[in-house]
Amino acid sequence: MDIVLVTTVIASLFLVIGAAEPLAARLKLPFSVILAVLGVMIGAGAIFFLRTELTDALNPVAEAILGLPIRSNVFLYVFLPTLLFQATLGMNLRRMLDDWVPILVLAVVAVVVATLSVGYALSWASTLPLAACLLIGAIVSTTDPSAVVTIFRSISAPRRLARIIEGESLLNDAAAIALFGLFMGFVMLGMPDPDLGAALARFPVLILGGAFAGWLAARVAVRVMALFSRHELAQISISVALPYLAYIGAEQSIGASGVIAVVAAGLTLNLTGPGRLPPQAWANLREIWDVLAHWAGALIFVLAALLIPRLLEEVRVEDFVLVGVVILAAIAARAVILFGLLPLLTALRLSPAVERPYRVAILWGGLRGAVTLALALAVTESFRVPDGIQRVVAILATGFTLFTLIVQGTTLRWVIGRLGLDRLSPIDEALSRQVVAVALQTVREDVARTTENYELSHDTVRSEAKRFGERLDAAVKSAEDSADILDRDRVTLGLIALAGHERDTILARVRERTISARMAEQILSDADRLIEGARSQGRSGYNRAARRSVAYGPGFRVAVVLNGRLRLSGPLARMTADRFELLLSQRLILRDLGTFIDGRIRRIHGRRVADLLHELLARRIEMVETALEGLRLQYPGYAEELERRFIRRTALRLEEREYTAMREDGLIGAEVYTTLMQDLDARRAAAEERPHLDIALQRAELVRQFPLFAELDDAVLRRLGRALETRYINAGEVIIRKDSAARSVFFIASGAVELETAGQTWRLGRGEMFGQMAILMKKARRAEVRAIAPSTLLVLDEARFRRLLERSEALQDAVRASADKRGVDPDHLFDDTNVERPPDDRASV
Repeated sequence: MDIVLVTTVIASLFLVIGAAEPLAARLKLPFSVILAVLGVMIGAGAIFFLRTELTDALNPVAEAILGLPIRSNVFLYVFLPTLLFQATLGMNLRRMLDDWVPILVLAVVAVVVATLSVGYALSWASTLPLAACLLIGAIVSTTDPSAVVTIFRSISAPRRLARIIEGESLLNDAAAIALFGLFMGFVMLGMPDPDLGAALARFPVLILGGAFAGWLAARVAVRVMALFSRHELAQISISVALPYLAYIGAEQSIGASGVIAVVAAGLTLNLTGPGRLPPQAWANLREIWDVLAHWAGALIFVLAALLIPRLLEEVRVEDFVLVGVVILAAIAARAVILFGLLPLLTALRLSPAVERPYRVAILWGGLRGAVTLALALAVTESFRVPDGIQRVVAILATGFTLFTLIVQGTTLRWVIGRLGLDRLSPIDEALSRQVVAVALQTVREDVARTTENYELSHDTVRSEAKRFGERLDAAVKSAEDSADILDRDRVTLGLIALAGHERDTILARVRERTISARMAEQILSDADRLIEGARSQGRSGYNRAARRSVAYGPGFRVAVVLNGRLRLSGPLARMTADRFELLLSQRLILRDLGTFIDGRIRRIHGRRVADLLHELLARRIEMVETALEGLRLQYPGYAEELERRFIRRTALRLEEREYTAMREDGLIGAEVYTTLMQDLDARRAAAEERPHLDIALQRAELVRQFPLFAELDDAVLRRLGRALETRYINAGEVIIRKDSAARSVFFIASGAVELETAGQTWRLGRGEMFGQMAILMKKARRAEVRAIAPSTLLVLDEARFRRLLERSEALQDAVRASADKRGVDPDHLFDDTNVERPPDDRASV
């Protein structure tokens, strides 16, 4: 084939891709649907010109189009890794973890259910062997929700719904292709009735093997990319090689799922890349991958659509009935998951609620696309698959894909409109009015400065200012006097605006390198939770998200167990250092929000809402300070090291700004500027390194800060430090339950707790203790103790506490004071315990 002609055809396909996007926007249809329609038209046109006698002038072009080397391995080995890898890089993984249950249900369970549903329905309605029917079920079970996500974003649908669909699109390809590989093997072996138990037993092996291969490849790639920190193009080149090597290595070397390997590699790079690569390099890498994925996604649709006319050449009347069976079975299987299993998981509190309109949109938005056609093409190319099965697979997969694209794709926007998902809620409408009012006030100030700078005519300025002022007054009045907005909704609007400004501030600090890229994703994720919490549940949702941002997560608890029982200190050291940096970054951001409340929110919502937001902000700052103080006590000096690092990075940013200004003003040339920046980059690389945290629990230093232990000598303090156990408690967590056995005494290193007994409550803070009364009285605990702030506790067992009580007069005085407060005779306590000072000071604590 003429290489010039082939090149011309491929270049022309890029022109088609370029024209398809504005055409899709004009027709208000999904981009992928337009690409598919154009591809079918091009393929059908090529066949028509080859078979017609009207003209032979276009025959070479038609032959070049139909002769393109379009094979299934081109889709699976060239395009698919690019699409999957880019999808993982663009995901907000921490936010998707909030909805991991519905994502996994849709991506894995729904694929299995759809495969079995379509397979057994076809087996009942046709004479095909069960293995072939299940193979067709696996082929048509993979959805392509990119079109739906595009529409949801264009109509400002909730972010949570888009996240669920993006997570599904990422994982269901992997699940479907893994099942396809299993049943393809049965068909090629000629097994009419496969052993489903054995097939599904191999499924986890494919998944786990692929996940390990992808994780290992990504870890190696990140280490190599970190070595090339000053060579951005080298880093991008390595990232381009990563998904293909992971895919081929998993498929060819260990027989695992290459798709899973690509997903695992992308997720690993997404989690570790921002902390190991320079921020600008990471941003540029993601931009390059966005372009690659756009081209790959568009080409895979066009090329796959070119095959549709050929795949449908041998269609028969009875095939339309089987296509209908596939359509009904696939939709029914998806409906069972969305309207049966998901509500059940929500009722069991295993999944957040997905509202009914969203489930309907997800049901109708399960479009199929290029991956389905590529898998069908792989079946038609295999000489080990009987011809009759090849024909039916090609027709059913193609027919079902066309139905989803033409019928569901073109009506999806109408369905979304009927569900009301394209209309703003009253609170969103009020928010839009608020945004207009705030924006116009800012514009007025900027316009005033502009007119002063250019010394425009006073009459012209006065005339335009009057018109603009009338519009501004109307916008402010609309924002203030909305009859359908309650006071609590005004608070919610203020919280949404405050959380949105917090997110913008975080992005600005990341661009300035005041906040490290390592922490950027997590802090932005916390800000997104604040926005969604305020939008869905108002003040309570905002407060819940705020508490979560400073709480100890389950991973932290696992790291504590690993360090305490297995002496594996690495995870705890890394998470503790991350927590230090996260809290310091949060404190930096929160300190800047008060000005926004006074400047923007007060002007729109009034003093009362502004004062309430100031109060909520003060509580957040207090939570952060409390959590940070707990870490300062545990690891003295480390926070100061991080603060010094922050100051050095800020100084470098200001220095870079000065050099850039001097170059723009012509004070220094390009050569001098380059030399200065190279030196600055070297110093910045050193400043980016986070100081090492010695995770060895410095309990002795912590114990010295307790007034209760002030009189103990150094030897006793060291023994006490070894005897104490450190425990991290989240706000709201129950530490002691009523009627539980008394075995330990708790000392509060940081945070605060609340004791409740007999209808009375006490609050204790740093330096105080609890749990001693039940031990001294030899009774079951009568109080319930709950943390009211993230707290660090030191725990001492009963035997050591009694020995410590005998030697410490300060501790005895604290016990007496606690007993007096609760109406207990302290002398009775000490008589029962026979407290007396031992003659030998060397006695063990």
